[in-house]
Amino acid sequence: MEKKLIQWVSTTKEAYWNTQEVVQTATGPANLSLTNQTDRIIEGFGGCFNELGFTALENLPEEERSQVFDELFSPDGACKFSICRLPIGASDYALEWYSHNEVDNDFTMEYFNIERDRKYLIPYIKEALKRNPDMKLFASPWSPPTWMKFPKAYNYGKLRWEKEILEAYALYFVKFIEAYEQEGIKIHQIHVQNEVVADQKFPSCVWSGEELQEFIRDYLGPAFERHNIDTEIWLGTINGVVNELFQKSSSDYDQMANVVLSDPEAKKYIKGVGYQWAGKYTIQQTVQSYPELRYMQTENECGDGENTWDYAQYVFNLFRHYFVNGANAYVYWNMVLEPFGLSTWGWKQNSMITVDPETRESIYNPEYYVMKHFSHFVDSHAVRIETTGAWTGNTVAFQNPDGSRVVVLANPFKDQRDLFLSNNNTTYRITLEPDSFNTFIINNE
Repeated sequence: MEKKLIQWVSTTKEAYWNTQEVVQTATGPANLSLTNQTDRIIEGFGGCFNELGFTALENLPEEERSQVFDELFSPDGACKFSICRLPIGASDYALEWYSHNEVDNDFTMEYFNIERDRKYLIPYIKEALKRNPDMKLFASPWSPPTWMKFPKAYNYGKLRWEKEILEAYALYFVKFIEAYEQEGIKIHQIHVQNEVVADQKFPSCVWSGEELQEFIRDYLGPAFERHNIDTEIWLGTINGVVNELFQKSSSDYDQMANVVLSDPEAKKYIKGVGYQWAGKYTIQQTVQSYPELRYMQTENECGDGENTWDYAQYVFNLFRHYFVNGANAYVYWNMVLEPFGLSTWGWKQNSMITVDPETRESIYNPEYYVMKHFSHFVDSHAVRIETTGAWTGNTVAFQNPDGSRVVVLANPFKDQRDLFLSNNNTTYRITLEPDSFNTFIINNE
Protein backbone atom coordinates (compact mmCIF):
# COMPACT_ATOMS: atom_id res chain seq x y z
CA MET A 1 0.00 0.00 0.00
CA GLU A 2 1.35 3.43 -0.93
CA LYS A 3 2.40 5.57 2.02
CA LYS A 4 0.69 8.91 2.47
CA LEU A 5 2.94 11.92 2.22
CA ILE A 6 2.11 12.84 5.82
CA GLN A 7 0.63 10.71 8.60
CA TRP A 8 -0.67 11.96 11.95
CA VAL A 9 -1.39 10.21 15.25
CA SER A 10 -2.74 12.07 18.28
CA THR A 11 -3.47 11.24 21.91
CA THR A 12 -5.68 13.15 24.33
CA LYS A 13 -6.78 12.39 27.86
CA GLU A 14 -10.11 11.16 26.50
CA ALA A 15 -8.88 9.24 23.45
CA TYR A 16 -5.54 7.51 23.01
CA TRP A 17 -3.75 6.91 19.72
CA ASN A 18 -6.06 8.28 17.07
CA THR A 19 -5.04 8.22 13.43
CA GLN A 20 -5.91 11.57 11.92
CA GLU A 21 -6.06 12.93 8.38
CA VAL A 22 -3.96 15.85 7.23
CA VAL A 23 -5.90 17.17 4.26
CA GLN A 24 -5.08 20.83 4.03
CA THR A 25 -1.97 22.61 2.80
CA ALA A 26 -1.45 26.29 3.40
CA THR A 27 0.43 29.17 1.83
CA GLY A 28 0.70 31.35 4.93
CA PRO A 29 3.69 31.69 7.22
CA ALA A 30 4.76 28.58 9.13
CA ASN A 31 4.90 28.53 12.93
CA LEU A 32 7.01 25.34 12.89
CA SER A 33 9.60 24.66 10.20
CA LEU A 34 11.85 21.63 9.83
CA THR A 35 15.43 22.50 8.95
CA ASN A 36 18.22 20.44 7.43
CA GLN A 37 20.42 20.99 10.48
CA THR A 38 21.07 17.59 12.06
CA ASP A 39 22.20 16.79 15.58
CA ARG A 40 22.79 13.53 17.43
CA ILE A 41 22.24 9.98 16.25
CA ILE A 42 19.40 8.24 18.12
CA GLU A 43 20.35 4.80 19.46
CA GLY A 44 16.90 3.83 20.71
CA PHE A 45 14.40 3.56 23.53
CA GLY A 46 13.75 1.04 26.29
CA GLY A 47 12.98 0.27 29.92
CA CYS A 48 14.41 -1.62 32.89
CA PHE A 49 14.01 -5.32 33.70
CA ASN A 50 13.13 -5.58 37.39
CA GLU A 51 11.89 -8.44 39.56
CA LEU A 52 8.60 -6.77 40.46
CA GLY A 53 7.90 -6.30 36.76
CA PHE A 54 8.42 -9.98 36.07
CA THR A 55 6.16 -11.09 38.93
CA ALA A 56 3.48 -8.63 37.74
CA LEU A 57 3.59 -10.15 34.26
CA GLU A 58 3.20 -13.63 35.75
CA ASN A 59 -0.36 -12.63 36.74
CA LEU A 60 -1.42 -12.47 33.09
CA PRO A 61 -2.79 -15.36 31.05
CA GLU A 62 -0.11 -16.65 28.71
CA GLU A 63 -1.63 -15.16 25.56
CA GLU A 64 -1.99 -11.68 27.02
CA ARG A 65 1.49 -11.84 28.59
CA SER A 66 2.90 -12.71 25.16
CA GLN A 67 1.04 -9.74 23.70
CA VAL A 68 2.63 -7.37 26.24
CA PHE A 69 6.08 -8.67 25.28
CA ASP A 70 5.21 -8.19 21.61
CA GLU A 71 4.03 -4.63 22.19
CA LEU A 72 7.18 -3.67 24.09
CA PHE A 73 9.94 -5.51 22.28
CA SER A 74 8.93 -6.73 18.83
CA PRO A 75 10.39 -4.69 15.93
CA ASP A 76 6.84 -4.78 14.53
CA GLY A 77 5.20 -3.92 17.86
CA ALA A 78 4.11 -0.69 19.46
CA CYS A 79 7.22 0.46 21.32
CA LYS A 80 10.01 -1.37 19.45
CA PHE A 81 12.41 -1.26 22.40
CA SER A 82 16.04 -1.61 21.34
CA ILE A 83 18.09 -0.66 24.41
CA CYS A 84 17.16 -1.82 27.92
CA ARG A 85 18.58 -1.85 31.42
CA LEU A 86 19.00 -4.48 34.13
CA PRO A 87 20.34 -4.32 37.68
CA ILE A 88 23.51 -5.99 38.95
CA GLY A 89 22.12 -7.44 42.16
CA ALA A 90 19.04 -5.94 43.78
CA SER A 91 17.46 -2.76 42.50
CA ASP A 92 14.91 -0.92 44.62
CA TYR A 93 12.28 -2.88 42.64
CA ALA A 94 13.60 -6.31 43.58
CA LEU A 95 11.50 -8.63 45.72
CA GLU A 96 14.27 -8.63 48.32
CA TRP A 97 17.82 -7.36 48.61
CA TYR A 98 20.73 -9.44 47.35
CA SER A 99 24.09 -9.29 45.59
CA HIS A 100 25.92 -11.85 43.49
CA ASN A 101 28.49 -12.61 46.18
CA GLU A 102 27.81 -12.31 49.91
CA VAL A 103 30.79 -14.45 50.99
CA ASP A 104 32.95 -12.17 53.10
CA ASN A 105 36.42 -11.40 51.76
CA ASP A 106 36.02 -13.51 48.63
CA PHE A 107 38.46 -11.30 46.75
CA THR A 108 38.89 -13.81 43.91
CA MET A 109 35.10 -14.04 43.37
CA GLU A 110 35.16 -17.83 43.76
CA TYR A 111 31.58 -17.79 45.04
CA PHE A 112 30.16 -15.31 42.54
CA ASN A 113 26.81 -16.52 41.14
CA ILE A 114 23.69 -15.33 39.31
CA GLU A 115 21.36 -18.06 40.61
CA ARG A 116 18.68 -15.62 41.69
CA ASP A 117 18.65 -13.89 38.30
CA ARG A 118 17.94 -17.23 36.64
CA LYS A 119 14.58 -17.19 38.41
CA TYR A 120 13.39 -13.59 38.10
CA LEU A 121 15.43 -11.61 35.55
CA ILE A 122 16.92 -13.92 32.94
CA PRO A 123 13.53 -15.37 31.84
CA TYR A 124 12.20 -11.79 31.53
CA ILE A 125 15.18 -10.73 29.42
CA LYS A 126 15.14 -13.85 27.25
CA GLU A 127 11.47 -13.34 26.38
CA ALA A 128 12.36 -9.83 25.21
CA LEU A 129 15.35 -11.09 23.23
CA LYS A 130 13.14 -13.61 21.46
CA ARG A 131 11.33 -10.63 19.96
CA ASN A 132 14.42 -8.54 19.31
CA PRO A 133 17.72 -10.48 19.35
CA ASP A 134 19.58 -7.26 18.47
CA MET A 135 18.44 -5.42 21.58
CA LYS A 136 21.30 -3.75 23.50
CA LEU A 137 21.53 -4.22 27.28
CA PHE A 138 23.22 -2.10 29.91
CA ALA A 139 23.60 -2.94 33.58
CA SER A 140 24.38 -1.10 36.81
CA PRO A 141 24.55 -2.04 40.49
CA TRP A 142 22.45 -0.32 43.14
CA SER A 143 24.79 -1.65 45.84
CA PRO A 144 28.04 -3.59 45.91
CA PRO A 145 28.13 -6.75 48.05
CA THR A 146 27.61 -5.70 51.65
CA TRP A 147 31.06 -6.84 52.81
CA MET A 148 32.61 -4.30 50.45
CA LYS A 149 30.75 -1.40 52.09
CA PHE A 150 30.80 0.70 55.22
CA PRO A 151 28.48 0.28 56.96
CA LYS A 152 28.01 -3.36 56.00
CA ALA A 153 24.53 -3.07 54.50
CA TYR A 154 22.81 -2.88 51.13
CA ASN A 155 21.29 0.51 51.89
CA TYR A 156 23.17 3.72 52.65
CA GLY A 157 26.93 3.89 52.93
CA LYS A 158 29.94 3.87 50.64
CA LEU A 159 32.40 1.48 49.07
CA ARG A 160 35.38 0.70 51.33
CA TRP A 161 38.27 2.51 49.67
CA GLU A 162 40.88 -0.24 50.03
CA LYS A 163 43.00 -1.67 47.22
CA GLU A 164 41.85 -5.26 47.79
CA ILE A 165 38.20 -4.20 47.80
CA LEU A 166 38.53 -2.08 44.66
CA GLU A 167 40.28 -4.88 42.76
CA ALA A 168 37.62 -7.37 43.89
CA TYR A 169 34.81 -5.03 42.90
CA ALA A 170 36.25 -4.57 39.40
CA LEU A 171 36.44 -8.38 39.15
CA TYR A 172 32.79 -8.53 40.29
CA PHE A 173 31.78 -6.61 37.14
CA VAL A 174 33.89 -8.93 34.99
CA LYS A 175 32.26 -12.02 36.51
CA PHE A 176 28.80 -10.57 35.96
CA ILE A 177 29.43 -9.97 32.26
CA GLU A 178 30.95 -13.43 31.83
CA ALA A 179 28.10 -15.16 33.70
CA TYR A 180 25.47 -13.49 31.52
CA GLU A 181 27.48 -14.33 28.42
CA GLN A 182 27.24 -18.00 29.43
CA GLU A 183 23.46 -17.56 29.52
CA GLY A 184 23.56 -16.28 25.96
CA ILE A 185 22.96 -12.67 27.03
CA LYS A 186 25.41 -9.98 25.91
CA ILE A 187 25.90 -7.04 28.28
CA HIS A 188 26.79 -4.14 26.00
CA GLN A 189 27.42 -1.45 28.62
CA ILE A 190 28.28 -1.19 32.31
CA HIS A 191 27.25 1.94 34.23
CA VAL A 192 29.34 2.00 37.39
CA GLN A 193 26.65 2.90 39.95
CA ASN A 194 22.94 3.64 39.96
CA GLU A 195 22.37 7.18 41.26
CA VAL A 196 25.84 8.00 42.52
CA VAL A 197 24.64 10.44 45.18
CA ALA A 198 21.59 8.50 46.43
CA ASP A 199 22.18 7.65 50.10
CA GLN A 200 18.91 5.80 50.47
CA LYS A 201 17.02 3.28 52.58
CA PHE A 202 16.93 0.99 49.54
CA PRO A 203 20.09 -0.54 47.97
CA SER A 204 22.44 2.35 47.22
CA CYS A 205 26.04 3.51 47.43
CA VAL A 206 27.41 7.05 47.36
CA TRP A 207 30.35 7.96 45.13
CA SER A 208 32.28 11.20 44.59
CA GLY A 209 33.62 12.30 41.23
CA GLU A 210 37.15 11.62 42.43
CA GLU A 211 36.22 8.06 43.44
CA LEU A 212 34.61 7.34 40.07
CA GLN A 213 37.69 8.76 38.36
CA GLU A 214 40.08 6.53 40.31
CA PHE A 215 37.96 3.38 40.13
CA ILE A 216 37.43 3.58 36.36
CA ARG A 217 41.03 4.63 35.64
CA ASP A 218 42.93 2.30 37.96
CA TYR A 219 40.66 -0.69 38.49
CA LEU A 220 37.64 -1.21 36.21
CA GLY A 221 39.21 -0.19 32.90
CA PRO A 222 42.40 -2.24 33.45
CA ALA A 223 40.35 -5.25 34.65
CA PHE A 224 38.31 -5.18 31.44
CA GLU A 225 41.56 -5.06 29.44
CA ARG A 226 43.11 -7.97 31.34
CA HIS A 227 40.02 -10.15 30.88
CA ASN A 228 39.38 -9.15 27.26
CA ILE A 229 35.97 -7.68 28.10
CA ASP A 230 34.60 -5.62 25.20
CA THR A 231 31.61 -4.30 27.16
CA GLU A 232 31.58 -0.49 27.17
CA ILE A 233 32.16 1.44 30.38
CA TRP A 234 29.81 4.38 30.91
CA LEU A 235 29.99 7.15 33.48
CA GLY A 236 26.60 6.71 35.06
CA THR A 237 24.06 6.84 36.32
CA ILE A 238 24.48 10.41 37.52
CA ASN A 239 21.53 11.84 39.42
CA GLY A 240 23.05 15.06 40.79
CA VAL A 241 25.59 16.12 43.37
CA VAL A 242 25.08 16.56 47.10
CA ASN A 243 25.02 20.25 47.90
CA GLU A 244 26.00 20.69 51.54
CA LEU A 245 24.58 24.20 51.76
CA PHE A 246 21.03 23.14 50.90
CA GLN A 247 21.27 19.42 51.79
CA LYS A 248 19.60 18.36 48.59
CA SER A 249 20.48 17.17 45.11
CA SER A 250 22.21 19.70 42.91
CA SER A 251 23.59 19.45 39.41
CA ASP A 252 27.14 20.67 39.80
CA TYR A 253 28.74 19.40 36.62
CA ASP A 254 32.27 20.14 37.82
CA GLN A 255 31.95 17.96 40.93
CA MET A 256 31.02 14.80 39.05
CA ALA A 257 31.25 14.43 35.26
CA ASN A 258 33.97 16.98 34.69
CA VAL A 259 36.18 15.54 37.43
CA VAL A 260 36.20 12.17 35.67
CA LEU A 261 36.18 13.25 32.03
CA SER A 262 38.92 15.87 32.43
CA ASP A 263 41.33 13.06 33.35
CA PRO A 264 42.54 11.59 30.02
CA GLU A 265 43.55 8.32 31.66
CA ALA A 266 40.04 7.80 33.04
CA LYS A 267 38.25 9.18 29.98
CA LYS A 268 39.98 6.77 27.60
CA TYR A 269 37.87 3.96 29.06
CA ILE A 270 34.54 5.84 28.93
CA LYS A 271 32.21 5.60 25.94
CA GLY A 272 29.28 7.60 27.26
CA VAL A 273 27.51 9.29 30.17
CA GLY A 274 24.21 8.23 31.73
CA TYR A 275 22.05 10.90 33.38
CA GLN A 276 18.79 10.70 35.34
CA TRP A 277 16.80 12.78 37.80
CA ALA A 278 18.79 15.94 38.72
CA GLY A 279 21.33 14.97 36.08
CA LYS A 280 18.93 16.52 33.58
CA TYR A 281 20.30 19.93 34.61
CA THR A 282 23.86 18.92 33.75
CA ILE A 283 23.62 17.01 30.47
CA GLN A 284 23.82 20.20 28.39
CA GLN A 285 27.19 21.20 29.88
CA THR A 286 28.64 17.73 29.45
CA VAL A 287 27.53 17.46 25.84
CA GLN A 288 29.00 20.88 25.08
CA SER A 289 32.34 19.96 26.66
CA TYR A 290 32.56 16.36 25.40
CA PRO A 291 30.49 16.13 22.19
CA GLU A 292 32.42 13.03 21.06
CA LEU A 293 30.81 10.92 23.81
CA ARG A 294 27.34 9.35 23.70
CA TYR A 295 24.62 10.20 26.20
CA MET A 296 21.60 8.45 27.63
CA GLN A 297 18.65 9.27 29.82
CA THR A 298 18.96 6.15 31.95
CA GLU A 299 15.85 6.28 34.11
CA ASN A 300 12.57 8.06 33.51
CA GLU A 301 11.37 9.83 36.65
CA CYS A 302 9.13 7.58 38.70
CA GLY A 303 5.91 9.38 39.59
CA ASP A 304 3.69 8.39 42.51
CA GLY A 305 1.88 5.26 41.33
CA GLU A 306 -1.20 7.17 40.17
CA ASN A 307 -0.27 7.07 36.46
CA THR A 308 -2.04 10.33 35.76
CA TRP A 309 -2.39 12.29 32.54
CA ASP A 310 -0.76 15.30 34.22
CA TYR A 311 2.37 13.31 35.02
CA ALA A 312 2.47 12.01 31.45
CA GLN A 313 2.62 15.63 30.30
CA TYR A 314 5.61 16.16 32.58
CA VAL A 315 7.25 13.03 31.15
CA PHE A 316 6.73 14.27 27.60
CA ASN A 317 8.76 17.33 28.53
CA LEU A 318 11.48 15.09 29.98
CA PHE A 319 11.75 13.30 26.63
CA ARG A 320 12.03 16.61 24.84
CA HIS A 321 14.53 18.05 27.33
CA TYR A 322 16.93 15.15 27.06
CA PHE A 323 16.84 14.90 23.27
CA VAL A 324 17.28 18.61 22.55
CA ASN A 325 20.18 18.68 25.02
CA GLY A 326 22.10 15.82 23.46
CA ALA A 327 20.76 12.44 24.55
CA ASN A 328 21.20 9.55 22.13
CA ALA A 329 18.70 7.28 23.91
CA TYR A 330 15.84 7.42 26.40
CA VAL A 331 15.10 4.62 28.86
CA TYR A 332 11.95 4.27 30.95
CA TRP A 333 12.08 2.84 34.49
CA ASN A 334 9.52 0.12 35.37
CA MET A 335 7.84 -1.09 32.22
CA VAL A 336 5.24 -3.18 34.10
CA LEU A 337 4.01 -3.13 37.71
CA GLU A 338 0.98 -4.10 39.75
CA PRO A 339 -1.54 -1.35 40.67
CA PHE A 340 0.07 1.67 42.39
CA GLY A 341 3.53 0.19 41.79
CA LEU A 342 4.40 -0.34 45.45
CA SER A 343 8.05 -1.18 46.01
CA THR A 344 9.32 -3.46 48.77
CA TRP A 345 10.66 -0.36 50.54
CA GLY A 346 7.34 1.50 50.46
CA TRP A 347 7.33 3.89 47.52
CA LYS A 348 4.54 3.94 44.93
CA GLN A 349 5.74 4.50 41.36
CA ASN A 350 4.33 4.76 37.85
CA SER A 351 4.73 2.20 35.10
CA MET A 352 3.98 2.08 31.40
CA ILE A 353 1.67 -0.90 31.90
CA THR A 354 -0.27 -1.94 35.01
CA VAL A 355 -1.20 -5.59 35.55
CA ASP A 356 -4.08 -6.18 37.93
CA PRO A 357 -3.54 -9.51 39.73
CA GLU A 358 -7.24 -9.80 40.60
CA THR A 359 -8.71 -9.28 37.14
CA ARG A 360 -5.58 -10.62 35.38
CA GLU A 361 -5.78 -7.75 32.91
CA SER A 362 -3.22 -5.31 31.57
CA ILE A 363 -3.85 -1.56 31.52
CA TYR A 364 -1.84 0.70 29.21
CA ASN A 365 -1.17 3.94 31.09
CA PRO A 366 -0.72 7.47 29.66
CA GLU A 367 3.09 7.25 29.84
CA TYR A 368 2.97 4.16 27.64
CA TYR A 369 1.49 6.36 24.92
CA VAL A 370 4.05 9.12 25.48
CA MET A 371 6.77 6.52 24.87
CA LYS A 372 4.92 5.09 21.86
CA HIS A 373 4.62 8.54 20.27
CA PHE A 374 8.42 8.54 20.11
CA SER A 375 9.66 4.96 19.96
CA HIS A 376 7.14 3.60 17.47
CA PHE A 377 8.24 6.04 14.77
CA VAL A 378 11.84 7.06 15.53
CA ASP A 379 14.16 4.34 14.23
CA SER A 380 17.59 3.42 15.55
CA HIS A 381 20.20 5.48 13.69
CA ALA A 382 17.77 8.32 13.14
CA VAL A 383 19.18 11.80 13.70
CA ARG A 384 17.57 14.66 15.55
CA ILE A 385 16.87 17.68 13.37
CA GLU A 386 16.43 21.28 14.44
CA THR A 387 13.19 23.21 14.07
CA THR A 388 12.36 26.90 14.04
CA GLY A 389 9.18 28.75 14.90
CA ALA A 390 6.86 29.33 17.83
CA TRP A 391 6.10 25.62 18.38
CA THR A 392 9.78 24.68 18.72
CA GLY A 393 9.63 24.72 22.53
CA ASN A 394 7.00 21.97 22.44
CA THR A 395 8.59 19.88 19.69
CA VAL A 396 11.28 17.32 18.94
CA ALA A 397 11.98 16.28 15.35
CA PHE A 398 13.98 13.44 13.82
CA GLN A 399 15.00 12.11 10.43
CA ASN A 400 15.01 8.35 9.95
CA PRO A 401 17.61 6.50 7.86
CA ASP A 402 15.03 6.09 5.07
CA GLY A 403 14.68 9.89 4.84
CA SER A 404 11.27 10.13 6.49
CA ARG A 405 10.87 12.80 9.14
CA VAL A 406 9.16 12.43 12.50
CA VAL A 407 7.80 15.40 14.42
CA VAL A 408 6.65 14.79 18.00
CA LEU A 409 4.73 17.73 19.41
CA ALA A 410 2.56 18.55 22.44
CA ASN A 411 -0.25 21.08 22.49
CA PRO A 412 -0.20 22.07 26.18
CA PHE A 413 -3.03 24.58 25.83
CA LYS A 414 -6.63 24.17 26.94
CA ASP A 415 -7.99 25.09 23.53
CA GLN A 416 -7.48 24.03 19.94
CA ARG A 417 -4.49 25.58 18.22
CA ASP A 418 -3.51 25.77 14.56
CA LEU A 419 -0.14 24.38 13.59
CA PHE A 420 1.40 25.49 10.29
CA LEU A 421 4.05 22.84 9.74
CA SER A 422 6.56 23.49 6.98
CA ASN A 423 8.83 20.86 5.44
CA ASN A 424 10.87 21.80 2.39
CA ASN A 425 8.40 23.54 0.08
CA THR A 426 5.16 22.32 1.62
CA THR A 427 3.24 23.79 4.55
CA TYR A 428 0.44 21.86 6.27
CA ARG A 429 -2.31 23.45 8.33
CA ILE A 430 -3.27 21.19 11.24
CA THR A 431 -5.72 21.89 14.07
CA LEU A 432 -4.32 20.38 17.26
CA GLU A 433 -6.68 19.16 19.95
CA PRO A 434 -6.33 20.75 23.41
CA ASP A 435 -3.98 19.02 25.84
CA SER A 436 -2.67 16.56 23.25
CA PHE A 437 0.41 14.65 22.15
CA ASN A 438 0.93 14.39 18.41
CA THR A 439 3.30 12.64 16.03
CA PHE A 440 3.63 13.50 12.36
CA ILE A 441 5.47 11.28 9.92
CA ILE A 442 6.47 13.05 6.72
CA ASN A 443 7.54 10.62 4.02
CA ASN A 444 9.85 11.47 1.16
CA GLU A 445 8.32 14.01 -1.18
